[in-house]
Order: sequence, then C-alpha cells, then structure tokens
Amino acid sequence: MKEKKSSYSAEIVATMRAIESLRPENERLFYDPFARYLVSNHLKMVLSHKLLINGLLWFIKTKGPGFPDGIVVRTRYIDDLLQERIESGIEQCVILGAGFDARALRIPSVKSIKVFEIDHPATQEFKQEKLKKIVTRQDMNHITFVPVNFNTETIAARLPEAGFDPGLKTFFIWEGVTFYLTADAVDETLKFVVKNSGADSSVYFDYMFQCVLDGRCQKPESKRIRQSRSFVSNGSEAYTFGIEEGTINHYLTQLGFSTIVEMTGRQLKNRYFSNSNSKRTVHEIFGYVHARKI
Repeated sequence: MKEKKSSYSAEIVATMRAIESLRPENERLFYDPFARYLVSNHLKMVLSHKLLINGLLWFIKTKGPGFPDGIVVRTRYIDDLLQERIESGIEQCVILGAGFDARALRIPSVKSIKVFEIDHPATQEFKQEKLKKIVTRQDMNHITFVPVNFNTETIAARLPEAGFDPGLKTFFIWEGVTFYLTADAVDETLKFVVKNSGADSSVYFDYMFQCVLDGRCQKPESKRIRQSRSFVSNGSEAYTFGIEEGTINHYLTQLGFSTIVEMTGRQLKNRYFSNSNSKRTVHEIFGYVHARKI
C-alpha cells in the first residue's frame, strides 16, 4: 500500500458487502448500511446501477472465481463468531487491519464492549472522514482508532498506549490481511495475541494456501489469481504470505494456541448458502481459522 493512499482491497471488500446488502432480505447473509458510504465516489456510482454492479461482479469473478461470494460468507462467519464471543463474555474486541469494516456500528451488541480498530494510517484517515458524515461521535464512543503500519510498526508498541487492557478476555479479528504481510509480521502479531490477552481470549484470521503462492495449486481460482495485479512484483498490495494446507494446527500450537477450528470455503458455502443460492460460488484457496490461546 502506498503511504498516503487508502487500501484498494479494503474498498473492494466494502463494495462486496454493499452489494450483498442490496439483495432481498430473505437472500442476503447480512445487512451493512455503512459499506456504500465508505468507498470512493466511482465505486459509489457503480452501486447505484444494477448493470454496473453486474459488470463489476463479472470482472472480479474473471480475475478470481468465487471471490465476491467468498468475501460475503467470510463476513457472515466472522459476524457469527463475534456474536458468540460477546455472549461468552468478552470485554474487548481488536480488529486488526480493520479496513472499512463496520461491525462496530452495524451489530448492536458490539456497543457493549470496547473496540480497537487498527489499520494503516491512510486507510484509517479515509474511513474516519467518511464516517464523520454519516454517524455522530457518540455513535463511536466505544471505538478507538489506532493507526499502525503492520510491516514497519508493531501493535505491541501502539495498542497499549491506546487504552488496551492485556488482562481482559478479548476477541481479535484479522480479516483478509495476513496474505499481504511478511511471515515475521504474522508470527509477531499472533504471539502478541497469546501474550497480551486474558483467559479464553481468541483470534480469527484467514490465510492463503502456500500452494497458491508458489504455483502448485491447480484450482481455477488459483491460476486466475496468480495472473492478477496482486502477483505483479510492483503491485501496491501484493500477496506475500501463505501457510501450507493441512498444517495450521501445528503452526498455531507452536505459537501457543489451542481449540483450533478451521473452515474451508466449501464448508462456509454449505453453511450459509441455501438451495435458493446454490449458484453462488466460494473460492477454495483460503483457510478460515478461529483459535483460543492455551
């Protein structure tokens, strides 16, 4: 990401959430009324015309089959995990690489806990400017914005000074971020989660399979995504990190996690898309993990 430019990938994710929210109530997986206001003007224009929406979806699917619906089921899965964690008594939620995520505003129960949103300064500044136009400061009293560049700074240095309490039961959300980072940055962040949270704290994150990065994966979506801008050496948001499929339990146990639950794209599709949505497709080149600290 360029230092003074907000995240392009975060805007695309927000756009997918906005499109899902336009579906009939009996078909959509969630409703995010904020997403359409958190994107650039050209994407906001796309959202106003059905033909342009269909064109955008077609374009994204040609670059990465299953990506639009993959983003949607991932959003719903994390929403459900967050609700479960709130019901279990968490006192804090940390959203790592928050992008244009609006969970802290659109899910009513989240207002009962303290939320820390961490992201690149440029993306966070863009988001806050947009939010000022649609919500009041009082609506965001439970949210603390913490600017961090994951590849040059650590949350260990920034989060405590923002009021984060390492002794409280906490849920960490790390959605759609790890594959843009270095292996060291991923390891250090997960170690921070283990060392700086109370009993029964947990983390959600997703990751790309290593075979996609090195070209061994033969799935259509893998071949297409390797041709995309994110694999170009000078791309602003290039894919850089993956974990070998089938090794997540060993990887996380070594870092201090237990009760590790991993979902596949197919499992998420089967869970959330009914027969009426059977034509919707989800990519199968990522793992979706929820793990508690030991």
